[in-house]
Formats: sequence, C-alpha cells, structure tokens
Amino acid sequence: MMQQYLALKAGYPDMLLFYRMGDFYELFHGDAERAAKLLDITLTTRGASAGQPIRMAGVPFHAVEQYLARLVRLGESVAICEQVGDPALAKGPVERKVVRVVTPGTLTDSALLDATRESLLVAAFVVAGTAGLAWLSLASGSLRVTEVPAGRLDAELERLQPAELLVPDDGDYPATATRAPVKRIESWQFDPASANRELARQFGTADLSGYGVEGLTAALGAAGALLAYARHTQQSALPHVTGLAVERESEFVQMDAHTRRNLEISETLSGADSPTLASLLDRCATAMGSRRLRHWLHHPLRDTAVVSRRHDGIEALVAANSRVRHPAIRQAFSGWSDVERIAARVALGTARPRDLSGLRDTLATLPALHGLLSSAAMPALDRLAEPLAPVDDVHADLDAALREEPAAVVREGGVIRDGFDRELDELRAIQSDCGSFLLEMEKRERERTGIANLRVEFNRVHGFFIEVTQGQLDKVPADYRRRQTMKNAERFITPELKAFEDRALAAGERSLAREKELYEALLARLQARLARLQEIAGAAAELDALAALAASAEALRLTRPAFTGEDLVEIAGGRHLVVESQVDDFIPNDTSLTRSRQLLLITGPNMGGKSTYMRQVAQIALLAYSGAFVPAAAATLGPLDRIFTRIGASDDLAGGRSTFMVEMTEAAAILNNATPRSLVLVDEIGRGTSTFDGLALAYAIARHLAEKVRCYALFATHYFELTQLASELPNIANVHLDAVEHRDRIVFLHRLEPGPADKSYGIHVAHLAGIPKDVVRAARKHLAELETHLRPAGAQADLFAAPASAAPAAPHPVVEELAAIDPDALTPREAQEALYRLKARLDGEG
Repeated sequence: MMQQYLALKAGYPDMLLFYRMGDFYELFHGDAERAAKLLDITLTTRGASAGQPIRMAGVPFHAVEQYLARLVRLGESVAICEQVGDPALAKGPVERKVVRVVTPGTLTDSALLDATRESLLVAAFVVAGTAGLAWLSLASGSLRVTEVPAGRLDAELERLQPAELLVPDDGDYPATATRAPVKRIESWQFDPASANRELARQFGTADLSGYGVEGLTAALGAAGALLAYARHTQQSALPHVTGLAVERESEFVQMDAHTRRNLEISETLSGADSPTLASLLDRCATAMGSRRLRHWLHHPLRDTAVVSRRHDGIEALVAANSRVRHPAIRQAFSGWSDVERIAARVALGTARPRDLSGLRDTLATLPALHGLLSSAAMPALDRLAEPLAPVDDVHADLDAALREEPAAVVREGGVIRDGFDRELDELRAIQSDCGSFLLEMEKRERERTGIANLRVEFNRVHGFFIEVTQGQLDKVPADYRRRQTMKNAERFITPELKAFEDRALAAGERSLAREKELYEALLARLQARLARLQEIAGAAAELDALAALAASAEALRLTRPAFTGEDLVEIAGGRHLVVESQVDDFIPNDTSLTRSRQLLLITGPNMGGKSTYMRQVAQIALLAYSGAFVPAAAATLGPLDRIFTRIGASDDLAGGRSTFMVEMTEAAAILNNATPRSLVLVDEIGRGTSTFDGLALAYAIARHLAEKVRCYALFATHYFELTQLASELPNIANVHLDAVEHRDRIVFLHRLEPGPADKSYGIHVAHLAGIPKDVVRAARKHLAELETHLRPAGAQADLFAAPASAAPAAPHPVVEELAAIDPDALTPREAQEALYRLKARLDGEG
C-alpha cells in the first residue's frame, strides 16, 4: 500500500495528497505533519518504512469539504485520491488514482466558493517589459487575456484579485504585492507557439485569428500555461471553456492598486467587507447578480454607450409608471440557484443531484419571468428577455428524471424518480420487499421456535440476521448458523435468509449502479445544452444587478448622471455614500471642474472633511462609469480615462520604504501617467519630510499638475503658502472646508466654500483627541512664540495670518484657576487658603 501511495505522491510533490482508505482520507509522512498543524488534527504513527515510523493523520470522508475549505483559505492545494478498482477483484491494494485536484484558483464546489466573489485563476508572463495576463473563472468558463507594461502588473493584479497566481519558475518574474498564493510552474509551459495550438484545439478552430489576439505574445503564453494547469487539476477537457476575450487598456477607466483601496470599492481600508460601495449597493437576489455587480464596480467603462444602457435599465425599473419595477424582478429571482456555477459543474461532470434539482426548480420560473419582461414593453430591458426564454425540454428532462428532494450524492441512491426507468424500478421493488419479507419470516420463526422475542433484522455491516437473546439459546433450531456473538444475544443466519440476502444485496448494488448510469446520462444531455445554460446565467446576472442598483437608487436617493463630450466634472449636492451610511447627518457639497478651473486647492482644518470630499468626487465618477446612479442631486461628467488617489500613507517595512518614500512613489506614478482626462486626488503631500522640503515638493507637484498635465485635480494641503498659486495660474481655484471657533472649541461645518481657509485648527483637534490640557496650553503658547519670533526678517507675511500683536496670549494657569473660583461660595478660611495657594504657585513659577 505504501508503494502505491508513494507512486501517487510522486505526481503531486508540492500538494497534500488525500489518500482514501475506507471512511477516511489519510495523509502520510510530511503531508501528515503539515495537515496536523494546519487543521489541528491528531498526528499518529503506524508501522514503519525504511526503519522509520510512518507518520499519519486523517479526516473523515463525509466531512472532507470543510477541511478542504480551510486548507484552500490557507493557500494550500490538495490532490484527492479515490479507490477506482473493484475490491473483489483486487490482488493486493485496490487500484486508486487522483480524481481531482483542489487549488485556490480552480474551485467549482459551492461549499468551497464565496458565493458573491469570482474565484480567478490568473497566469502572468513577462516578456521584454510587457506583462501578459490570462485569467479564468473555472466556475463560469470565462477566459480573458490582456497585456500591460510590466510596471502596471501590480495594478492589474489588484483589479483582478486572483485566488491563485501562476508564474514561470525561471526566476525572471517580478515581485508583486498580491496576497494570492503564487504557484511556479515550468517555464516551457508559457511557450506562445504551443499555446496558440492548444487554445485553437480547445475552441475547435483552425487558429485564433477570430479572437483578436494577434501580437499578444506574452498574453498567449500566459493563457496556454493557465489552460494546461486547469486541465491537469480538473482531470477534464474543460468543455465549458469555449473561447477567450481580449481586454484592452482603453476599455476601462484605469485605477491603480492605491486608488482601489482608497475608494473602498469592495473592501475597507482595514480589510473588512463592509461598509463599502459594494456592500451598500448589493441588494441582489442571486449570487450571480452579486458577482456581476462587483465586477462592474471594479471595471468602470469608458464607453458611455454601454454605461448608458445600464442607466436606461435602472431608470426603467425605478420609473413610477413602469409596468415592471425592481421589486417584481427581485421577487422573480427569489429562490434561484447559481445557474452559472451549476453549469460549470455540469461541464466538468462534478454536478451533484441537488445542483440539478436546484437547476430544475430555477428553470421552472423562466416562463413567468420571460412573460413579465415581454409584457413590460421596456426597450431598455428587451435585450434580456430573449436569453431568459423558457427551455422546456431541459426542464422536462430534469423534472422527469429527478426526485423532488434527491439525495446529496449519487452513491447513496434515492436520486432518480420512480417510474423514470423500468429496470431501476424492478430492482427497487426487490429491495422494498425486504421489509415485508423480514416481518413475515420473523412471524414464522417465532411460531416455529417458540422464541417470542426473536428478531429478524438487517444492518449495513453484517447484512441480514436472526437475533436471539442469551436466555433463549436452548430453543435455537439445528439449521441456525451462528453469525455474530453479542454480550446479551447471538445472531444467526439460515439457508433461506442467506439466499434472500444474496438476492437483495445484489439488487441493491445493481440499483445503485443503474442509478449512477442514469445520472451520468442526464449530465451528458445537459452538457449538450451548456451554451444555453450559460446564456441564461449571463442574462439573469445582469438583470439582477440592474434590479439591485434600481433598489439602491430608491433607498439611497441616487440620481442618474449625465455624460457630455466636453471636458468637465459638474456635481451638485454630492455625497460620500459610505460615510453617509455611518453618520446621522451628511452635508452635501458641489464640485465644478472645467478647463478654466482644473485644480481645486483645498484647505481647511484637520477633521474638517477634506479627504471625505475628495473621495466622494472620485466615488461619484466611479459609480457613473460603472453604470450605477450616483449620490448627488445632479452630476454631469466629461470623458475620463484614469482615476488616481494619493491619500494617506504608511511605512512599507517589508519593502524597506519609509512613509515619505511610499508617498513620493505614488506621486511619481501620478505625474508620469496622468493625462488631461484623468481625475487626480492628492491629500496633504509632503508631510513626511522637513517643512520646507515638503512645501517645495507640494508646490512643484501642484504646479506641474495644473500647468503641464492639465488634469482634473483636487489638491488638499495644510501649506497655506500654496494658496498663492491661484493668483499665478488661472486654472487653479482656492476652496476650503469651513469651521468656526466657539469658546476655545471648534465646530466643523463640513461645507465647501470658495477661497482659502484662515488656519488649520490643529491644536483644537489635539484637544478633541484627548491630549492633556497642560500639553495643549503649552502648544498654544509655543505656537504664538513661533508665529511671533521665528518668521525670518523681511520675509513675506503669511497671507492669512493675523498680525503678531493680535495673536491671543495663552491664559496663565493661575488666572485660569482664579477664574474657576466662586468667592461667594467660600468661607473666610477657604478664601484665605486659596489666596495663599495662588500666591505660592505664582512665586514658584517666577
């Protein structure tokens, strides 16, 4: 057995091998040690190999999915080895082979997948400064490729968020910040020429000329390696992968990794799933719709015609006079199964009975849904009606073949409906007669033997038997043969019972074999209709996503944005959707960016809302180009090609970069890649170095964005000296977030006003944060000294600072204590003590 195990393990050296033995999957040697640590299961030893004890650990086969899920989340890959031979015919160990490989990027089982997220297997191949990328959703069969400059590889991986990344093992692959498990495979598998041949064979075409991949050498190499890996892990030809699509950089509004994180599209800055744009907008009734909505948010389109069609659909579903509104659509989808992933499992031959019963029940709702869309006469949704037309033949086949509530797995039986197959019905009849036969025999034997408590029963371990208690053994007839001795009873078999057992067990085995045969034939018929099932899944996902966005538009007071060919961003009453969901009152703000007003220089207090304001402008642009309605009273946007954010920074300790270095790297990416149609957000750049260095860099960067790049820019700063730029360049405007002081306190108004702010109120914010009062007082005193004494002689005064003489002096501690005394409440003795105490403090400080 160990020879068999080691031969199988040699084919999967870098994976855990689950080796089936009876009711357990066993792991041996190093695999056992690794699994014991990862899964917190018992590590034992048994026997010896080469003089060393064999370490082993195991998991029960009926609970294997939960263990696989834990391993996949930890980035592990597992090869599943099953018994495929007949134990009755085996000489030595029963024949076994690896029937599937589970890796983080090749999951199709619903128990292992996140229902609302795509699980993408991605391959990357860098050739001469160009990164080719190919990615496959095995659960849907969608294969796509693209090429980008190698420097943008990280940004693309952040967009794709792979579950597993394949790279060549020759060491030329550049390091990335992806959190996905990285699998290194032989570099020859990335050969573009062989990839071209294999892909054409997969799609059943002479070549790939119809797919628009000419010249995409690196992308084709990645696609070839990815396809070979997926075939190997699934032990399948992948019949549902029938083509590929090429994504061009010009299709999408580009965002780098920092921007995606800062805009909190589907993950907060702390890594949580909510509150995010996706969590607020996802009111989908199906998992397919949730995945489509998430994809739209991460892939805003430049093609406003496509985006406007989505807006048309949302508008039709929220219109008060519409024949079909979003609640009716969402109600029609309630109870739907995940058709997209079921279709993939059908293609791979791994669909379970309850997958198919779910598909049957889903297809049963198509006539009503199709009728709803057809009767609505809504041009915006007409294109989705035809793909959602009923498929009566598929539904009828499933309905005729499957029981209402089939068993979880075929091997248990109870899947195929009675009356579907005559041979199966006959075999089941033999089994169903067992109960009546046992009762009849039990009655006869009790009468024959005079044993009143004699029982005739069956169990899966010992088969059929007659059980007699110890006190009645003297009455047992001579034709009884002992089968098992119990503590208080004996179990026997008779020739008659043995003959019946042989017939019944044979019928049971033949029944299970026939049921498996019928189920596989059903899967084969479904595979022939795979394209139609994928068409239904695609249309349903889009309609569900549109209905969810329509529901969100009503619930969150969103409006339809408008697009224009002019270069501008005009927003009236814009709001930050995520922040608004976390506060009681949110103050909306307007935004106006045009060619004559391209850069807004934003000043104002800490905590005043500068970062929130900037992010809300970017989020509104993102939502508009994703096809959603936006949180604003009105919004009109011109063409956008990229969104950049430089907001917040922290040390990159692993990469050996300081906060300031990270900040400058992000700024460099903006300055080198932004175009006149980019939206750029820069928040307080230059904080991580000396004041004059930071001010000089912030000045130069702001001037370069306004004068050279000429992009739309929101530039927040605490360097009030920068506000002079508005008088030097006509396309820069000063704005500020308002705040007012009241009795040494600050009230944030969160309202955007024209012109620069007068101060940063940093010390007030320190007070709000809980800094000790004596520290705050010392800071106020030192600030006054700095403003009075440290300004260089002859230097230009700060435009917004009050004259030095007008700077309020910090109150003396003795004065503050005196002000707190109520003389009318003091006794003469207490008043005298207070006077001495104040005099002593004053003398002590002097």
